[in-house]
Amino acid sequence: MQAVADTTLLVKDGIITSEQAKTIEARARETMVYLAINALLCFGIIAATGGFIAWLGTPASVAITGLLFSGMGVLILAYVSEMFRMFGNASMLIGAGMLIGGASVELMSNYEQFAGAAMSAGGFIIAGGAAWFFMSERVSARFVVGSITLMGVAMHLVGIAFFLDQADISGAPISSFYLYATAALVMAGLLTDVRLVTALAVIPFAQTLDTSTNYFHAAYAFYSPETTLSILQMAVLSAACLWTAAQQPERIARHARILAVMAFLVANLCALVGSLWGDWIGETIWGPTFRWEANTTMEQQQAAWREFEAARAAFRETALYLSYNVYSVLWAVALTALILWAAHKSQRGLFNASLTFAGIHAYTQFFESYYDQPLAYVIGGIAAIPIAWGMLRLDHWIVATRGQNASWKQPPSSPT
Repeated sequence: MQAVADTTLLVKDGIITSEQAKTIEARARETMVYLAINALLCFGIIAATGGFIAWLGTPASVAITGLLFSGMGVLILAYVSEMFRMFGNASMLIGAGMLIGGASVELMSNYEQFAGAAMSAGGFIIAGGAAWFFMSERVSARFVVGSITLMGVAMHLVGIAFFLDQADISGAPISSFYLYATAALVMAGLLTDVRLVTALAVIPFAQTLDTSTNYFHAAYAFYSPETTLSILQMAVLSAACLWTAAQQPERIARHARILAVMAFLVANLCALVGSLWGDWIGETIWGPTFRWEANTTMEQQQAAWREFEAARAAFRETALYLSYNVYSVLWAVALTALILWAAHKSQRGLFNASLTFAGIHAYTQFFESYYDQPLAYVIGGIAAIPIAWGMLRLDHWIVATRGQNASWKQPPSSPT
């Protein structure tokens, strides 16, 4: 279990010794340092690989350079000391990435008719073969083999996505692909023990209901056409992951926790959208749709749009609508409860996320609803005090009920 504690205070209270405190602090520092190093290393490999593919431009030059990098990596790993092993790993992965990525770009650029099938099949073979080697005890370069496994998974999924796009397939097959991609990323993350890959699984899972992001010049966009259903979807995923984390060993539990936090983040972003726009539940799924048709006149397009608006109005007459005011209140209540629950369960990631979104929600509503309503701040501020007192009393009751040791000394910042 990972917990946040003040080692200085623990030593002062006689709970741990000063030497134990130094060991805890050293391990915490080591974890952060290696996380930073690995993040920088992976960024360098990915950036160099993509840059070489775009810069060299031709299949032959990309293939030759990729083979040279791979060969140089093999030589470094075979004949150079352990101190420089990182350079061998990086060289091999840049080479492998250029071969796999270069082949994918060439297929999609010049052989569109069978690129999707070739990439999905080729990626599956690469990922399967590398995964088999990764799980065997004879492999020493596990970082390299694991990374090639992830490259194969990426090639496989991009190939399927390219095929679906070229075939102009929509609807249920697309949602099924997103669910398949979610499962593939979770399995790849668990196999290689890379939590970043597991965390990325939330992206295709969210896209099953068209929740996604975009970027424009100097502006980031997040959109969720079905905010209520997306929140329920992410809540189910988060709850399932938290249950899994409580039942499984740490090797699996840490992946479940990070995916639970990612689902919670997406759910809160959807709640932010709902607090601004409200939600006609199911409108984009069961309601009427509109598509601009090519080779039609302006009058025909306007007539089609009027028909769509009439059908949408008819749908909304019977659909369930949650207004942005209802969303704002429900979201605030949910965040308050989640902050208390996460604190008691030592779910630091969910606790930090809840506090962050509580601040975002308050900041947003200040400008959206209450900036010119001083009485609202008076009522809200006075109401917050007994709520805080009630949360403190509830905390003491929970501690007493569980029979936990409540004899610890409260820090000077305690409200009591």
